[in-house]
Amino acid sequence: MNVKMEKLEKNIVKLEITVEATRFNESLKKSCAKNSKTMNIPGFRKGKAPMNIIKKMYGEGVFFEDAINFCCDDTYPEALKEHDINPLDYPQIDVIEIGEGKDFIYTASVAVIPEVQLGEFKGLEVKKTEYKVTDDEIESKLKGMQEKNARIEEKLEGTVSMGDIAIIDFQGFVEGIAFEGGEGKDFELEIGSGSFIDTFEDQLIGLKVGESKEVKVNFPEAYGREDLNGKLATFNVTVKSMKEKELPAIDDEFAKDVSEFDTLEELRNDIKKSLEISSVDREKKEFEEAVIDAACSNVSMDIPEIMIKRETDIMLKDLEAKLKQQGLDLESYYQYTNNTEEKVREFMKEAAEKRVKTDLVITEIAKVEKFEASDEEMLEKAKEVATQYGEKEIDKTAELIMKAQKQYLRVDVINGKVIKMLVDSAKVIA
Repeated sequence: MNVKMEKLEKNIVKLEITVEATRFNESLKKSCAKNSKTMNIPGFRKGKAPMNIIKKMYGEGVFFEDAINFCCDDTYPEALKEHDINPLDYPQIDVIEIGEGKDFIYTASVAVIPEVQLGEFKGLEVKKTEYKVTDDEIESKLKGMQEKNARIEEKLEGTVSMGDIAIIDFQGFVEGIAFEGGEGKDFELEIGSGSFIDTFEDQLIGLKVGESKEVKVNFPEAYGREDLNGKLATFNVTVKSMKEKELPAIDDEFAKDVSEFDTLEELRNDIKKSLEISSVDREKKEFEEAVIDAACSNVSMDIPEIMIKRETDIMLKDLEAKLKQQGLDLESYYQYTNNTEEKVREFMKEAAEKRVKTDLVITEIAKVEKFEASDEEMLEKAKEVATQYGEKEIDKTAELIMKAQKQYLRVDVINGKVIKMLVDSAKVIA
């Protein structure tokens, strides 16, 4: 077998494969054995007629289709191995020359992982953002804890006020026509929560139980539904009952009730420490992403569409899994957001391309730097995974992970080394 390779644009490789006549004839015999069982030849039982008799009756090319498949199935993988090619998809096969007793010649065109031309990736100048914990953030956390520990009681007198919970019935109309999803019964709406669009909640302030009001609001231009984007809507709203929150005072007693601390000052200090840890983690993550983006910006490559499509498939499956946890499915999501799979894929495309590019760049840097992952390092990573899942028998679980996901662990360890090297060598700029 003889193989010639030609690199086409956009990471398409074209292989011209010449298979010796004797080898192709073996594929013809296999095709004959397969197809002759279904052919009726006068004077012969099915499957017993000689090949030359069948060819005279049906024509020389009667066995070519399956012979091509048999031959390509055998020789195409050999050609890939010979030229160290990792295909991304099924090949496009074109027959150049075929015939009994002749060399079989065909071409196979296939997308391959692109060549990555790295630029500078060490000592990159990258801006690092610092996040200082403010008193306002601490107070916001305290108020959140206060809200969670509020007592909710029925409000028997007065009117709807800011912070109250109004139990309402409502029906929405656009241009006098009720629209899908615009109706609710016994809906609990916290006034000031921003749950409803525009000034809907503000317009309920001052109403008494049993009173109704026509509320007019404007949907945002980018609301996400073509039938509602930028439209003026009218809601008929009736207040059926009210509830009010009784917030506990934020003092030492509050600290004792909601935490392990005896004083409010101790609770504030603990909140500050927690926020500082989160800030450091955020700074680290954002700096890593910025360094990786900087390394990727110095790279030249053509990413095949098939790789972007596959990454988009993964992102769509991730979305489906998240929706399932919320009791939804993709079809319901499309209807609710007035989207289609095509629109969502188009929206995801840019992020998918960035993911693919990042993976290719990190992989190429790992090759250049000759990073490897030892069994000890992979086992340590497996223990981290087991710990994250809350497993009690860490060592035993880690061994199972090593057996089932060793390749993933190897990639994870090597990628971690690349990112550490990029970050450690980066120069922080203001």
